[in-house]
Amino acid sequence: MLWLKTKNRVAAFFSATLCILVVISCAAKNDATQLQDTNPSPFPPTTAQIILLPTASPTPQTLSAPVTLGPNKENFPADYNPLTAQQVEDPSLLQIPAMLVSISHFPTTARPQAGLSFAPWVFEFYITEGATRFLSVFYGEYPKPEIPATGDCEIREEIFAQTANILGSRVWLDENKNGRQEPFETGVRGLCVNLYDAAGQLIQQTSTDSNGYYGFNVDAGKYIVEFDIPDWMKFTSQNVGDENADSDADQVTGRVEAEVSTSLLYLDAGLIPSETIHPPDEESAQMPIAEVGPIRSGRMLYADLGRFFRSSCLVYAFASPEVLDLIPQCVFVPHDEASGGAMMSLERMMKIAEDNKRLTPSDFDYSGNLFSEEAPAGGAPAEQINVRVALLNQSGWTYDPLSESWLRFVDDALVETAGQLHPAIDKLTGRQLQFDNVIVVFAEHDVITPTNMDIHLDLGDGGFAYLFRDGKKYDIRWSLKAREYEKVTGRPRPIYFMDANGNQMPLKPGNTWIFVATPYSLVTDMGNGIWQMKYVPPEGAK
Repeated sequence: MLWLKTKNRVAAFFSATLCILVVISCAAKNDATQLQDTNPSPFPPTTAQIILLPTASPTPQTLSAPVTLGPNKENFPADYNPLTAQQVEDPSLLQIPAMLVSISHFPTTARPQAGLSFAPWVFEFYITEGATRFLSVFYGEYPKPEIPATGDCEIREEIFAQTANILGSRVWLDENKNGRQEPFETGVRGLCVNLYDAAGQLIQQTSTDSNGYYGFNVDAGKYIVEFDIPDWMKFTSQNVGDENADSDADQVTGRVEAEVSTSLLYLDAGLIPSETIHPPDEESAQMPIAEVGPIRSGRMLYADLGRFFRSSCLVYAFASPEVLDLIPQCVFVPHDEASGGAMMSLERMMKIAEDNKRLTPSDFDYSGNLFSEEAPAGGAPAEQINVRVALLNQSGWTYDPLSESWLRFVDDALVETAGQLHPAIDKLTGRQLQFDNVIVVFAEHDVITPTNMDIHLDLGDGGFAYLFRDGKKYDIRWSLKAREYEKVTGRPRPIYFMDANGNQMPLKPGNTWIFVATPYSLVTDMGNGIWQMKYVPPEGAK
């Protein structure tokens, strides 16, 4: 039904523009084979079509050069977050110290968590009894609930599998209507995208995923991409600025030509809502509750994380006496174990952050890491990271070549489905968690009691780590050793990363997920770009 709706709207539109639609039914059997995509399609099979249509030849534009930012504060533009090396929507929020929120992963009633996708950094660590917990660092942006903009097709859930050159990129909602795709603008999911050959023959169809990305596997040649948008949307201005972050779709036809010789990953479409037509389900759609969590108890590791996120406010659900004496005490929430933890309203979170700003030193600095859009040389192929903490605590990361980032998957912590993973989503947005860097950090663990450990990310420490970015795995080192800034000012900055030669290792601009493992945990190359991380708990931990 979705395809029929799309087909009828395309035909009606081009009839109005005096274009000719020719359906070749006599060659349906042969042409149908040309419609097969190497990725599952959200459309039912149909006969091939030839559409003789005017198309907009792309205006020649230049790609912006890969950007390198950091490591020090003066190496970032004033409106860029030093934890992501990306522009923020409201630069004034960079003057507010970080909020460190202890978010539960167990029991499974805690899932899906609310707000994780808005955290520049998330630390995952072991809390004994087979469970892990997250310490989410919120800085430069507050979480916010969202009803995602959705097209007329099914949301693509399958991971894109590259088998040839990729032609694709993203469809996004241009909230500020400037024709530019900014990091804080969200994708349009379930948007129908059609691919034609140079003769106007329909050869593939797909739709965007929950974060707005689409793609086709194609041979070298000339193609036409068509973005089929709902009636309540229209296209933003075309070809504004560099090719990397503009909208390529013609504002009238929704089409753009592309000549492919290698993978082409910048064919984007920016959309803006119509001023006169509203989404059909706008009134019935229910906005997610504006809250973050679930929030659980504090752990000893928070003492170390709180030190290098200077002036930050740590939010947790109380703690055992031996832990409470050691970790920062900013805000407590009720210890609601049955539902996975307590939820905090975003209104309260913002008020706490503002109060903390007034009560703590304003000389914090969260820079210290180097970021580069260009992947470092070397590295081993990495397409999948399987993380096994326990039989009932398994997760994974799959590299998505369209977004060039890692998509998170989790299990249901049930014996009968152990190891079966499904997309991990943010409860605030309904979108799959997407991180640009996944880092495994190896650190010493001391068992204090069978259910309590001290994990050492102490100032002055360092150790081995693995960085996964851009479909590669790199052997690196983590460090909290004082550099010139720390020695001169006496103020700590966040953990940073080095290569084997002692040079700063560039992270990819974007969000970072850090798993803190024991030194004897195993990261094994399973072949074909698959890596297995098996967490080995310290002796004496329950």
